[in-house]
Amino acid sequence: MTVKKIGFAFFVSVMLLAGCGQKGPLYLPEEGSQQTQQK
Repeated sequence: MTVKKIGFAFFVSVMLLAGCGQKGPLYLPEEGSQQTQQK
């Protein structure tokens, strides 16, 4: 029973960490594109 609880906690932790970067862009935009957006 304890092994199942540890495995479940590990699985949930991995899933939460894997979803952290899914909301926003995972790259920095180039400086040239930032300058064109500001004008």
